[in-house]
Amino acid sequence: MSPDPRAETRSPDLRVSDAERDAVAETLRVNAAAGRLDPDELEQRLEQAYAARTQADLTPLVGDLPDAGPAPRQPPRARRSLPAVPPVVAIAVLLVAIWALTGAGYFWPMWPIGAMALGAFKRHRPPVRHLRTTR
Repeated sequence: MSPDPRAETRSPDLRVSDAERDAVAETLRVNAAAGRLDPDELEQRLEQAYAARTQADLTPLVGDLPDAGPAPRQPPRARRSLPAVPPVVAIAVLLVAIWALTGAGYFWPMWPIGAMALGAFKRHRPPVRHLRTTR
């Protein structure tokens, strides 16, 4: 694995940049996390990577490691949907109109409107995830 895709066409005596050193260091850390390098070997290779001046100094540090490849894709996050507000509002307006046309006494529409609103918001609530405790 080379720190730069064009490294094969570059001269080994060419000086490397800080970004190339950082890329090699990141590759070493990824491979250490995968269990390919032990902590002592990682520390030794990181020291060599940050002290490297030329491409010839960097190439052997990652030459025996597989390509890390692109980062694994994260699954798309589920979008939270909004509650069905328009139907609730439409029915609420209709109930208030009926209440107003029938004499405007006790405000009875509050009960069905409250129940519909509660149901609309409760149905679209994200699920609660309980943590399991191990004993």
